[in-house]
Amino acid sequence: MQGWVFRLAAFGLAHHAPEGRAEPQVTGGMSGIRDLLSQHVFVSVGMMLIAGYYLGRGCALIRLPEITGYVFAGVLLGESFLGIVPAHMSANMAMVTELALGLIALTIGSELSLVKLRLMGREVVLITVLQLGGVFAVVTFAMWAAGLVLPLAILLGAIATASSPAVAVAIVQSLRAQGTFVELMYGAVALLDVGSVVLFGIAFAVAAGMLGLAGPEIGGAALLGQAVAEVGWSVALGGLAGLLLHYAVRRRRLPSEVVVLTLGAVFLVTGAAIILHLSPLLINMTAGAVLVNLSPRHHRLFRGLEPLTPPLYALFFVIAGSELQLAVLARTEILLIGGAYVLVRNLAKYGTVYAGCVLAGTSRTVARNLGFCMLPQAGIALGLMLMVQASPLAAEMTPGQVQLVETMANVVLLSVFVNQILGPPLTKRAVLAGTAREF
Repeated sequence: MQGWVFRLAAFGLAHHAPEGRAEPQVTGGMSGIRDLLSQHVFVSVGMMLIAGYYLGRGCALIRLPEITGYVFAGVLLGESFLGIVPAHMSANMAMVTELALGLIALTIGSELSLVKLRLMGREVVLITVLQLGGVFAVVTFAMWAAGLVLPLAILLGAIATASSPAVAVAIVQSLRAQGTFVELMYGAVALLDVGSVVLFGIAFAVAAGMLGLAGPEIGGAALLGQAVAEVGWSVALGGLAGLLLHYAVRRRRLPSEVVVLTLGAVFLVTGAAIILHLSPLLINMTAGAVLVNLSPRHHRLFRGLEPLTPPLYALFFVIAGSELQLAVLARTEILLIGGAYVLVRNLAKYGTVYAGCVLAGTSRTVARNLGFCMLPQAGIALGLMLMVQASPLAAEMTPGQVQLVETMANVVLLSVFVNQILGPPLTKRAVLAGTAREF
């Protein structure tokens, strides 16, 4: 059980290429062309970038964010449609996902300066605590009322609290938005992701006990203690990485030198986190916060990375789209429970963020729009779901319990699909409205 909380949940997705996979055989017709195109990762990457570009531009023409086009490109190229990017191919591109999320986390951390936190720390904490508690309680009750057994309803309630930082960062960078609204959004997303993983650790321990799966050697207190320890070690390693990078770049004048050192640091700490079963997301976030608080000159570090991010983010979202399975939508049971889950989660998200903003005394504009930025859900939610399926406790489940867990997994997949499509346009609209007076 060592490192169970962050091993799969850190970046949301654990990619593993199947062992002993035979090379695809070229056959005739359309399937032959598809098999030929899927034989090398470079072909898949090239098609992902080109398809993502054109579909992204098409979405921009109808005033949708380019991210939506990237996701559609992934769905089109994935196994649900053309099959040009099969599951094993997206698994081979795990490094792209990990690097993109590392840079996203570093960017979020760069917004957490002590000066800004002194001004809005109370607001960020209040919004996050209300969101965590409110969404968890409402979704848990709704899923239990919809017919799921209470342990699985508790797990879905915990997973529902997670939001996707990738969508927020990508849209803010594409709009070049800045100001109080963006700072508050980054702070809330950063704190929320940490809270979601710790909350899930508690929920998992409770659910395992209710299902009779957790023996005395893996009690709830032990699971919770392990989750807290991994958060602490991740913050410590991130702080050390930020400090070392600060000394490495502070006297470098050439932007190219700064970019090389920064990318090297992101690769290094991300790989170390995965090996040590810590959270790369939290480590890079902490490193970004340390850098920006040690010297305001480090903003040049983040500006230097901006030219690298468009193709990386495009690939990230196309890969995410390719992993969405539309077959999930074919089952009536999943549509009903999943539809209820999506509706209740999104209403609870918006409502709790709005209430938090009102109690914190933020402006009306922030209160009306910030909740929309919390709706996207992807990597972390899927990672938490995968943690349930890959946990050693899964081996002790009865066939009936395994079927219930599969139902829960499909509900999460449906939520990710819907929120990956609806979330980016709503987030873009919210960021434009929230920063309208600050451009």
